[in-house]
Amino acid sequence: MSKFELKLPRMGESVAEATLTSWLKEVGDTIDLDEAVLEIATDKVDSEVPSEVEGVLIEKRFQIDDVVKVGETIAIIETNGAVTATALNGAVEATVSTPGAAENTAKIEEAIQVAKETVAAEVPAAVVADAGTERFYSPLVKNIAKEEGITVSELDTITGTGKDGRVTKNDILTYVSNRKEVAAPVKVANDIAPAVVEQKQLSQASTATQQVETTTTKTSVGDEVIEMTRMGKLIAKHMVDSVSTSAHVQSFIEVDVTNVVNWRAKTKDAFEKREGEKLTFTPIFMEAIAVALKKYPLMNISVEGDRVIKKKNINIGMAAALPDGNLIVPVIKNADQLNLVGMAKVVNDLATRSRNNQLKPDEIQDGTYTVTNVGTFGSVFGTPIINQPQVGILALGAIRKIPSVIETPEGDFIGIRSKMYISHSYDHRVVNGALGSMFAKEVADYLEAWDVNRTV
Repeated sequence: MSKFELKLPRMGESVAEATLTSWLKEVGDTIDLDEAVLEIATDKVDSEVPSEVEGVLIEKRFQIDDVVKVGETIAIIETNGAVTATALNGAVEATVSTPGAAENTAKIEEAIQVAKETVAAEVPAAVVADAGTERFYSPLVKNIAKEEGITVSELDTITGTGKDGRVTKNDILTYVSNRKEVAAPVKVANDIAPAVVEQKQLSQASTATQQVETTTTKTSVGDEVIEMTRMGKLIAKHMVDSVSTSAHVQSFIEVDVTNVVNWRAKTKDAFEKREGEKLTFTPIFMEAIAVALKKYPLMNISVEGDRVIKKKNINIGMAAALPDGNLIVPVIKNADQLNLVGMAKVVNDLATRSRNNQLKPDEIQDGTYTVTNVGTFGSVFGTPIINQPQVGILALGAIRKIPSVIETPEGDFIGIRSKMYISHSYDHRVVNGALGSMFAKEVADYLEAWDVNRTV
């Protein structure tokens, strides 16, 4: 028998950690090759972690809501055997079956002992026994509560930020820290009057209360308090980190997309009938951006410390809205190598599976540039935040019919044109205003020069 360490796989160059959201297997369960063992979540996607071997789960290294670093061992799987461990009424039983001979006895006993210790570690701490509460607490939270002398009723008052309001390690540690500040004992010499002691305690309690109030938003009658989702919290952190990292600068260009609008109107029905795919504006825009990235490769880079990494592949991230209001960014790999038909198929497929939460981890990684369509929600333009470690992101505004000056050899006149704004946010640490603006202008020129007689 041997032990296999199941590690958190790499999920993209910008993803360094993930939150463990649920265990799909328990200690003692048999696991098949490629069978999902647990579920994880990042600020980009929820995913399952499959087993790379067949065997038996004998150890869990992390609990639900724990944050796991990429490359860390999440679980231990015993191969070439079957181990079952159960805990009943405080007693742990283990059984092992293996096709081995007598010389494997020592190894079998070792596996049994590991399983016993693992299951025993998951037995709830006495101080937070399940009796008297319907709320679930992880073994880690229970152990901290036991060490700090926190009762079940007191634990029930803590607001949880984990999944379904579950109390996480950070929640209970924050509670313990605030609890100690407010109730910190005052050491007094024998010659200090009791009145002075009481005044000092009141002063400390008042100061601690003020500190808490400065970080807590006051609510009024009728206000509704909504806990941020796990993905929402991760996205918030990712956005704040990006603003702290990159020097954001924006360039804006108005684009006349009348030719694109007219061409799509006369082509979309035949396209859908022939290809079985809807022809939206998105693949057209993605084609224009891929062309611009090929012409200006220094927009297709990332920053690593003091080094600039020029990417070989053009992989465009496509921000997609989820039903819960969050965003996810699936990636169109090698976008410059796709024709319009191929681009439409990829865009439609990624958009559909994004909404249904069916993306795989490798489909949201390795992006080199990102596009977001704020016009979908009626916005004329926006100033998007860069998706680290990339250096640029383009926002597509709503297409509107507006009166516009049209220049002709016979003179200028006013006509109705379909126009939109594109907003280019870029990292001014490595992209100057000239490059950032020329890139956006290239996208605009490509769309304005769209051939109304083009065939697909």
